[in-house]
Amino acid sequence: MTLLSTKPVSWSYSVTTLGTEMLSSVFSFYYVKLFLHVYKTSEVAFVQAQIILMIWNVLNDLNGYFHSNSKANCCSYRHSCVLYGAPFCALAFLLPWFPWKHYSEGDWLSGLHLMVSLCAFDSTLTFVQQAQCALFVEIFTRHESQLPLMKINQTAALVASTTILFCGLLSDNLEILLNFQAAAIGIAILAAASLYTGMYHLRRFEPKRSPKENFFSESEQELPWTSVISQMRQILTQKNFCLFLIMNFFQVFHLTFLRNFMMIFTEGLIPGEVLPSSIRSVMYGAGFICPQCFVLMSQSWLKKFGYYKIILISFYLEGTASIVMLLLGQRHHYFLALYLTAVMVIVQASFCLFNLPLADIVDADLLKFSRQSPLSSVVFGTNALFTKPAQSLAPMVMLSGLKQYGYGDLNESATVALRDAMFNVICLVPLGVAVIQILVWSPFSIKNKTDHTGVP
Repeated sequence: MTLLSTKPVSWSYSVTTLGTEMLSSVFSFYYVKLFLHVYKTSEVAFVQAQIILMIWNVLNDLNGYFHSNSKANCCSYRHSCVLYGAPFCALAFLLPWFPWKHYSEGDWLSGLHLMVSLCAFDSTLTFVQQAQCALFVEIFTRHESQLPLMKINQTAALVASTTILFCGLLSDNLEILLNFQAAAIGIAILAAASLYTGMYHLRRFEPKRSPKENFFSESEQELPWTSVISQMRQILTQKNFCLFLIMNFFQVFHLTFLRNFMMIFTEGLIPGEVLPSSIRSVMYGAGFICPQCFVLMSQSWLKKFGYYKIILISFYLEGTASIVMLLLGQRHHYFLALYLTAVMVIVQASFCLFNLPLADIVDADLLKFSRQSPLSSVVFGTNALFTKPAQSLAPMVMLSGLKQYGYGDLNESATVALRDAMFNVICLVPLGVAVIQILVWSPFSIKNKTDHTGVP
């Protein structure tokens, strides 16, 4: 790829990232508090919606196979997936912020509203993001072209992350729903425009594939499910991919836990007179903005040490921070606010690097099985299939645990017990996840491909 073509393709790709990051960040950060605190959705309805989402994900994430092999115009090319999916993704993003009626506490309709919102947004976002991730592997085939792209991509993600700050300041952290709704409409329009603009210019860089590369043999076309199961089995036989799956599952669980409950834990553990609402908004915004800044500044570290070591160091930092906070205790409110922000920054920053090992896994699969073209969509789809359940498990487990300690109960004794439980959760969950990830990530061996030379 020439230098002249690198800049426009990188900027085009980053504009699509701007769109998806704006939608996913705001949705994941605000929807739990919206349904639990504003709509007063019951625990049973909340858990039911998350279970249905997990089942839905099993079917939804398998569409990575059809991205590679469907003859439909909306699936046969990556850019078509994004262009067709963008308006539906923006509309699905708006679903939760507008109540279907005035909900009473425990109203069954708010549970149905949650279920529809989760399934609709996850379906459309997955459809768009799998195509986007596949383009990352197929267009940027060399490691030295992926790192400059990451820098431009993180600039776009940095801009997108400011939406958390603006939504918090405009709506007083969801206290003024009307203001939040207006902001959500603006975000949806900007995100759809970004996806269209970026993919319209990116489409000419998408590799042209011959019919032989796009489709399987006749016998395989007659048995599509046999083919996809065979492909997934081949991918899952690779030790490095299995290690990545386990590590990524816990990363998704940890990140979802922080995004969904950071506002709730902050409000429960830090008094309002210590951290006013505007300062909390800045704190929440920093949890999304700082990771992008960190990744932007870490380009030289990535070239020198490689993504494997950077990710491993992040796990050690999470565990160390958790131990320090446990020793300090929950009464040190400013340290607690700093800790919550720091853990969010570390987890999100390391998660931003995960496309790099996945790209190497796709390349390793291509060489091992001598494929005509990379199974990028199937690899990303399989990764999503096994890690997406963590997005539902995290809020289910957290809500069920907090309910046992009086979450939602207004009496003083329950509040004291709940604060202790919240503090233990925000310290022990990151510590436990970090230990597991260190043990799982350490044997990952594709690191030798890029860590020393910087070139795959």
